[in-house]
Amino acid sequence: MAAARGLSLTAAALRAATPWRRSRLFAASARPPALRVASSSSPEAGEGQIHLTNSCVQRLLEITQGAEFLRLEVEGGGCSGFQYRFSLDTVINPDDRQGGREGLDGSSEVFEQGGARVVVDSDSLAFVKGAHVDFCQELIRSSFQVLNNPQAEKGCSCGSSFSVKL
Repeated sequence: MAAARGLSLTAAALRAATPWRRSRLFAASARPPALRVASSSSPEAGEGQIHLTNSCVQRLLEITQGAEFLRLEVEGGGCSGFQYRFSLDTVINPDDRQGGREGLDGSSEVFEQGGARVVVDSDSLAFVKGAHVDFCQELIRSSFQVLNNPQAEKGCSCGSSFSVKL
């Protein structure tokens, strides 16, 4: 019983900390579908880019407010050696890469499509360049995921852990 209470308290804390709009979680967005800025056949779609799927753009537009963006990080750990970590953030750090357009200092870029932004630090970018970020809704979870990562050799079945090509 105590374990069930702890689980419900943890879920309540996550709901409070995560700005998910419950009424729109499974509802279709009122916004028009986002168009992909860069496709695999366009010259801008370089290997160093992060590509956002339409479902990722749509979900980010629903949950972000103001200057918020999705931060993608790669950490050591998981069952395959490295794991992806997603969070909403408002602060751009000096080592962040934000592809697509240059920042004020010329060394950073913004990965932006249809008004949705993704920021990747320079260390993590080496592990995810050329990958696609998607938002997947399943019966047991809804989450952002990295798909088609050309830097990954293999991954675990849950999709959050991977090993790099050597």
